[in-house]
Amino acid sequence: MNEIKILHIDSNNPIMMEQLQAAGFTNHEDFKSSKEEIEAKIQDYQGIVIRSRFKIDKSFLDKATNLQFIARVGAGLESIDCEYAESKNITLIAAPEGNRNAVGEHTLGMILSLFNNLNQADREIRSGQWNRESNRGHELDGKTVGIIGYGNMGKSFAKKLLGFDVTTLCYDIKENVGDENAKQVSLVEFQQKVDVVSLHLPWTPETNKMVDAAFIAAFAKPFWILNTSRGKNIVTDDMVAAMKSGKVLGAGLDVLEYEKASFETLFQENETPEAFQYLLNASNVILSPHVAGWTFESHKRLAQVIVDKILAKYTFA
Repeated sequence: MNEIKILHIDSNNPIMMEQLQAAGFTNHEDFKSSKEEIEAKIQDYQGIVIRSRFKIDKSFLDKATNLQFIARVGAGLESIDCEYAESKNITLIAAPEGNRNAVGEHTLGMILSLFNNLNQADREIRSGQWNRESNRGHELDGKTVGIIGYGNMGKSFAKKLLGFDVTTLCYDIKENVGDENAKQVSLVEFQQKVDVVSLHLPWTPETNKMVDAAFIAAFAKPFWILNTSRGKNIVTDDMVAAMKSGKVLGAGLDVLEYEKASFETLFQENETPEAFQYLLNASNVILSPHVAGWTFESHKRLAQVIVDKILAKYTFA
């Protein structure tokens, strides 16, 4: 193998650097330079490892004249102009296998907390209130849980549901992805039957703002919604309107429409949007800061998946 130089522009678990170094790759780190500064030297590298610090767009790729692969330590590739990269024969590597278990567990935790008012009850007791009736919960058993997007994350959540007496349905634009854990159905059947909706979608032009007023209105029953995928897949204003009307019974949101592309900060603007203010005050909402796939275990597993895929590319090339 000729010398392969890899530029790491985000920090990751140290096993990545250690194993790539041991395999003969040359690794350089640059966690602080601007996109323009990285572009000025990217022609010196055959590989780049990223999380979400900035977009890998046409301008960047045109300067990356020797790039052979882009590895994103995460599930989605929306921060990369994938079509243009592939037109330049650049291999795209992601690691959805690395944090799928974490996402499945987090999603299950959210629905159980919502159904049993755990966050609200905890806050009330800490403030000196002991309210039993207003914290009467719901049981998951007997419900129909619907999963939209039945890839690594959706399948992981379905597996976590096996210990419950629930019916699990899935909807996906790909055919024949259902399995013994979830029956694949049409969107029409999905919207007729489910009590809980869990989103496990990438963010694409097709999924952007997918959950809007018309989408919500098509459901036959009021439902709970969970989103551990991408915030911009939901129109927050429309979801909040549905919560006010009672069509959406509650929400567990690990991601928000207002996140910046890097996922490291929340708001695009300084003002708090009205819909988000509603979510902050609602007792039937659980929020977390885009950490569903961000466990100590997944931090290591994501790095290992990326290393394994890089090594496979050069072992079998």
